[in-house]
Amino acid sequence: MSVVSLQLGQCGNQIGHELFSVISDDSNGPNRKKYKQCSDERFFYERSTGELVARSVLVDMEPKVISQAIAQASKSGRWRYGDKAHFSQKQGSGNNWANGFCVHGPHHEEAVEDLVRMEMERCDRLAGIFTMMSVAGGTGSGVIVQNYNSVLTLSHLYQLSDAILVHENDTVHKICSRLMNIKHISISDVNKVIAHQLASVLQPAYTAESPCHYSTNPIGELLTSLVCHPEYKLLSLCNIPQMSSTSLAYSVFNWPGLLKHLRQMLIASARMEEGIDWTVSAPSAVTSGGESATNSRHKNFNLSLANLLILRGKDVSTAVTDGFKDPALYVPWLKTENSFSSWTSPVAFNGYEKSATLVSNSQSLLKPLDNIVRKAWNMFASRAYVHQYTKFGISEEDFLDSFTALEQIISSYTHL
Repeated sequence: MSVVSLQLGQCGNQIGHELFSVISDDSNGPNRKKYKQCSDERFFYERSTGELVARSVLVDMEPKVISQAIAQASKSGRWRYGDKAHFSQKQGSGNNWANGFCVHGPHHEEAVEDLVRMEMERCDRLAGIFTMMSVAGGTGSGVIVQNYNSVLTLSHLYQLSDAILVHENDTVHKICSRLMNIKHISISDVNKVIAHQLASVLQPAYTAESPCHYSTNPIGELLTSLVCHPEYKLLSLCNIPQMSSTSLAYSVFNWPGLLKHLRQMLIASARMEEGIDWTVSAPSAVTSGGESATNSRHKNFNLSLANLLILRGKDVSTAVTDGFKDPALYVPWLKTENSFSSWTSPVAFNGYEKSATLVSNSQSLLKPLDNIVRKAWNMFASRAYVHQYTKFGISEEDFLDSFTALEQIISSYTHL
């Protein structure tokens, strides 16, 4: 089954290009015929000339980033974007989120939908639509008002999406600095880390439903594994190891060590191997009085609804994942066998002999989401910059509705 990607704005188009590049490079390794066939079917279609064309639509109100992405893809010699699978105008949204949402969006909605429809019709079987974008509105929508933009974007996306996989800029920047040892970090460096993590989820793997051949429905099985209720759609992602190619050449990893670190990252809501809080532990399932344990040792414990563990590389069949099946990690109203899933592939991923990725539907995004809402609310209380939105049709009631929607999400995750 095929995945149609939708790349929106500067962020979405740059990450999309990096993602297709990682997928293409990873699939072209030695002894990967079936792996490559499955990957190509998901993300590309083949022209009569043999060229691979990304199943993707590129959208931005300014043409510069789209032109760069198209040129870079063609230059790779391995894949390219479709000749007409893009939409842009000669001017952007004037650094204003509301202008894009209320003016450009409705005006060009039909044209963009037609492009997406054409890509969908090229698929023999459609697995889903995978959208990449910045919830903060991108650099062109005003850094000062990025919390406003995030609140407005997330509140609308939550209604329309089956799931939202969130990457935090600060976390990715720290990965580049502390793990990748990059001295002068560029946007491209950040995008490469995000693309690596996304590809570690989307590339072919064996699942419980297809243990003998690569899964044909990655989006559907991802949602089935992680989104058990429409109130809970926020997904976070951890991937280990991640390091510079220089360090990788001198590093050796084993499955027990990788899984031990990844489990503690889950429990302590850490995004990197470095600086994990090892003092945080899962509470006992029940106390002697029959109530959940709540002592101070567990105050930072990250409770999960569901987790998906994806293991790739050498000797993957020997990896023991029992640590992620502990009922104490999960909400009591779901059976553990329905809360934990694992995918595997014996194929090494993107240069790493062994790698592990955990996609989690848990409380891990509560703190950053709460910070965004709090900062946006403090600005809104003094009506700071609100006029930039109201002049294009966003009312104060729209703001209040968005705040209410996100506060409900925060409340739902807080009281798991």
